Amino acid sequence: MLDPRTHPDWLRPHSIEWYAQLGKMKGQYSYPWSSTISQPNGETIFTEKVSQVVRNKKVLDIGCGHGEFTIHWSPLVKQIIGLDITNDFIQTGNEASPSNVTFITGNSKNRLPFKSEEFDAAYNRRGPTSSYLDVRRVVKKGGQILGLHPGDGMTAELSEWFPNLFEPISSETFVLDNLKQRLKQGGLVHAEIESVRGIEYLHEPIDVIKMRCFGQTPSIHEWVIENCLSEVERIFKMNATTNGLPIAFERYLVHVTV
Repeated sequence: MLDPRTHPDWLRPHSIEWYAQLGKMKGQYSYPWSSTISQPNGETIFTEKVSQVVRNKKVLDIGCGHGEFTIHWSPLVKQIIGLDITNDFIQTGNEASPSNVTFITGNSKNRLPFKSEEFDAAYNRRGPTSSYLDVRRVVKKGGQILGLHPGDGMTAELSEWFPNLFEPISSETFVLDNLKQRLKQGGLVHAEIESVRGIEYLHEPIDVIKMRCFGQTPSIHEWVIENCLSEVERIFKMNATTNGLPIAFERYLVHVTV
């Protein structure tokens, strides 16, 4: 199979340029593929943990994207502020936000644009780990900080089944090691990190391509479909169950008390 990274329009996923392109094309950060996730599901576990922490609090949502998850908590919180680096995501959020929800643009690699001890709680749902360098400062003593991040074992099977189309997955724990380093640098030495592993079932062969080309231009989508779809369909049928194509779904959950 071809390597989509060789296309001249390819942008490195989760780079600043990639997020800016996705914001301009879609105005939101949402997965385009269709799938079902088995239990245990780190996403739902994280959502439950957030619900237990934010009630009647002033909350910071780091890496909020277009704000759908942020707005979800408006009936429970006293106030919630979403922070993201992508202007188009922030604009989408502000267009739909209730009175106790605010969205602002900011880069967590810099000092967070908030006063010390401004928040009762904060969470980071698949947002930048660089935020852990300063988040302790802006949360009141005794406040909770929660995090959710993709695990190192995510989608490991795809590079085996679809070589070149997907990059090989390293056996090293780069994400976990980076997460631990950021937490240590930010003074969050007592943080608990839990790995939650389940299975994600992709429903259709086209979902494989949608996952690989997420955030890329339509020209790349069309190019990969034209050159790879028939082979993706063949391999999908060989490995799929009645639920779909099973791939590893892993999340790291972070919980720390300031």
